[in-house]
Amino acid sequence: MATLLYNNRPSLRPNRALSAMLADMLQAPQTALAQPAPAFAPAADILETANGFELHLALPGLKKEAVNIEFHDGQLVISGERANPAAAAKEATATATEANTDENQPAVVAPEAPKFRRLETNYGTFSRSFRLPDTVNVKAIGAELTDGILRVTLPFDTDKVTKQHIEIR
Repeated sequence: MATLLYNNRPSLRPNRALSAMLADMLQAPQTALAQPAPAFAPAADILETANGFELHLALPGLKKEAVNIEFHDGQLVISGERANPAAAAKEATATATEANTDENQPAVVAPEAPKFRRLETNYGTFSRSFRLPDTVNVKAIGAELTDGILRVTLPFDTDKVTKQHIEIR
């Protein structure tokens, strides 16, 4: 006599083979923006050390003049702008054509604006704000921009007492 097995729990049965699902995932093109967004938020890491906090922001290709750091009412605000290469080339073209109004001067050839084929990095203005605890010494905050990483050191205020055990007499 033959025994028939029936799986009455369809949620446990795969609808398609795993290899077919992986093939579909790998063949489907990833969506990418054709034009950059006007603003973005850079990735941030916050570390705590024995001396205080460290804030690391990923700002590739930025110079320190393009970044502004301010502290106001317990908030540390880091803002700036990362220039879009296509917009910069368009500005250079417009400036070159405005400057080339004199017929006696040779024509200035501006670089052609690049076309975005795939855009995975962020351009435009950015602003990140972080509420700082009272244990941070605001007057000793330091910042350094190297290798595309902005490192902001937020040392603890050693004069403030944040935790203390009080003995009962």
